Amino acid sequence: MNIEDILLDFAGGNIVALLFAAFIIICILKGVRIVPQSEKYVVERFGRLHSVLGPGINFTVPFLDVVRHKISILERQLPSASQDAITADNVLVQVETSVFYRIVEPEKTVYRIRDVDAAIATTVAGIVRSGIGRMELDEVQSNRQQLISAIKVQVEDAVEDWGIEVTRAEILDVNLDAATREAMLQQLNAERARRAQVTEAEGTKRAVELNADAELYAAEQAAKARRVSADAEAYATGVVAAAIKENGIEAAQYQVALKQVEALSAVAQGEGQQTVILPSSAVEAFGNAFGLLKGK
Repeated sequence: MNIEDILLDFAGGNIVALLFAAFIIICILKGVRIVPQSEKYVVERFGRLHSVLGPGINFTVPFLDVVRHKISILERQLPSASQDAITADNVLVQVETSVFYRIVEPEKTVYRIRDVDAAIATTVAGIVRSGIGRMELDEVQSNRQQLISAIKVQVEDAVEDWGIEVTRAEILDVNLDAATREAMLQQLNAERARRAQVTEAEGTKRAVELNADAELYAAEQAAKARRVSADAEAYATGVVAAAIKENGIEAAQYQVALKQVEALSAVAQGEGQQTVILPSSAVEAFGNAFGLLKGK
């Protein structure tokens, strides 16, 4: 064996070794799959579903297992969609909706539905029309959150076979046609006017009630004052009666004489009175009073 044959044999052995090393490297690259946190890989073997690779390091059979689909599992938002609907009281409304979802079972999504977004949008449109058709316009405006919850539940049931989880459903706006909007504005103005009239009437009623309460209070106080005055007069009369009963007629004459003296004193103190004419009975009254005082 000459040197050329040895060199050829050595070169041939190196090429085989290099090819073998390259094959090993390719097998390793083919067999080891590193999946990002936000994705899942759908693996097929001989054209059929074999497995779903989750985030992290995964191992497959080189040349037999093929990563056919790389599916993002991040939450997605459908483009805002508008659809017409008719309420139970025959009002045409335009509802703008938006749905958020994420894929949880990629093997169902890729093998059971072709266009996920379009399928969900169509499902939502039908559910919204059905839900609004069972509600009147006032209920749609006031119970929007209840309608959103119902839409979310029904959409979840509809897309369950597609490996999709609906995270949120939103009704962004409910628009009315111009005629309905004008009618509602007139109704709102009428309601405001009615509330203003009711408030004014209640204020007038309250004022009348307070005025009546004040008059009643004043009457009660006047009655109490008269009752106190009557009690005082009754007490004075009782004292006089007791004095008459105890001292006889002389006590009565004494009281009468005092009243006459007080009356004459009041006349004498009047303005512009220079001369006071006393009747004979007045003189007798003074006498009786002094006599009674002496007797006492």
